[in-house]
Amino acid sequence: HVQLVESGGGSVQAGGSLRLSCHASGDTNGMNSLAWFRQAPGKEREWVAGIYGDRRHYDDSVKGRFTVSQDNAENMVYLQMNSLKPEDTAMYYCAAEAYLGQGTQVTVS
Repeated sequence: HVQLVESGGGSVQAGGSLRLSCHASGDTNGMNSLAWFRQAPGKEREWVAGIYGDRRHYDDSVKGRFTVSQDNAENMVYLQMNSLKPEDTAMYYCAAEAYLGQGTQVTVS
């Protein structure tokens, strides 16, 4: 079993930046799939970005603005979000393999 705890959300003005963090604990050995999802009010959860082996992929809506990274030594996954837009407002979730965290809220005004 894997536990995921996100942090770093908050409220920012358009054009600002936030860095989300996700700490993984438990049976983290061999995790090859790490991702961030988001869910805006009234919308379905959508994939944002992920690390799959040695490759990083991004949804077109965040490409060039968001960067996903990891620190294996600390069991951390990060999402650096720059040039934030109001449409980025959502609850952001960290995912590792089949596990999902509880989310951290990002609000852009």
